[in-house]
Amino acid sequence: MKIISVANQKGGCGKTTTAINLVSALAANGKKTLLIDIDPQAHATLGLNRDDKNSIYNVISKIAPRRLALRDIIQRVDTNFDIIPSNVLVGTLEQELADEIGREMKLVESIATLKDTYDYIIIDCPPSLGFLTVNALRASHEIMIPVEMSRFSVQGVEHLMDIISLIRDRLNHPVTPRVLITMFDSRLRHSFAMLDKIKRQFGDMLLTTIVHTNVKLKESVVEGKPVMAYDKYCRGAKDYYTLAKELIAFEGGAFAPKQAVEAVVVAPVETVEFSARMTDIVTREMEAMVTTFSINAPEAHSVYVSGSFNAWAIDEACRLTREGDVWTARMALPAGLYRYQFIVDGRWQADPAHERRESNGFGDMNSILEVEAHG
Repeated sequence: MKIISVANQKGGCGKTTTAINLVSALAANGKKTLLIDIDPQAHATLGLNRDDKNSIYNVISKIAPRRLALRDIIQRVDTNFDIIPSNVLVGTLEQELADEIGREMKLVESIATLKDTYDYIIIDCPPSLGFLTVNALRASHEIMIPVEMSRFSVQGVEHLMDIISLIRDRLNHPVTPRVLITMFDSRLRHSFAMLDKIKRQFGDMLLTTIVHTNVKLKESVVEGKPVMAYDKYCRGAKDYYTLAKELIAFEGGAFAPKQAVEAVVVAPVETVEFSARMTDIVTREMEAMVTTFSINAPEAHSVYVSGSFNAWAIDEACRLTREGDVWTARMALPAGLYRYQFIVDGRWQADPAHERRESNGFGDMNSILEVEAHG
């Protein structure tokens, strides 16, 4: 069971939108997922039109008129998608538990009762660095930090990193930080300037997926639905679906560092002429099996190719390298029919130089590649 907090002390950066739609996208990928709303503003609860009469307050508080277990307040949103609601009373917990020993472990203890019930638990944190956020981070394996294209949002990441260090040092609990670009407007030069700055500042912590500005994300909240239930073909739905796939790929090891391979010492072959001839044959055969993916994208900052040949993963193995204005990757693919797309600065698109395509059910097209058997 993977537990991820979604947090940034800077409000208006897409924190709750990310929590709701990430859970929805994980559920759409067949993962049993729980959203825990611990924000006293209860935006995730309200954004899904859930009843907030009984909330996480009734589980953690010692003076609540009605004490409940975590399982008692779980509400079903959709298939594989459950929520534990919040309400305004959650904001009183910090004062109520101010003098209690082990108060930072309250959420850990509650979640322990759900062991092995879910594949993912996503915690929507308040826009502050107080008692509730510390509880969420202490319960989590990872923290996802949404960052919109402003200096103040980036500053919020820096403050969270201090809290993460404090939890690691004082509570002996490491939390893996991941930075998510949200509300990205590709029409503005400012967006790309901020993206470059964030890449330089946070490096490996930065997720590949970029969530673009999309009015459907705001409209879906008004309707009380995740964006995939509101309009599964819109840009916002595809961005969060991509984010879910990226997180699942982490679990599958697609993003794990490549392990070093021990060199194998082979005894020298007596017939050097035969060895050289075989080397030449193998080299030519391998060259014949290699497929080249390329796209002209002079303004791009990063390009990947993903498809049925790698289970639609996004990792270093499918990152394209820049050669002037053209981005290129070479892969050894066995004979067969493949579907694929390019991911240019987080935006999925079909191959503009390849006319063979088919609809993928998400409102856009996959390119089709057929690799023929050599010889």
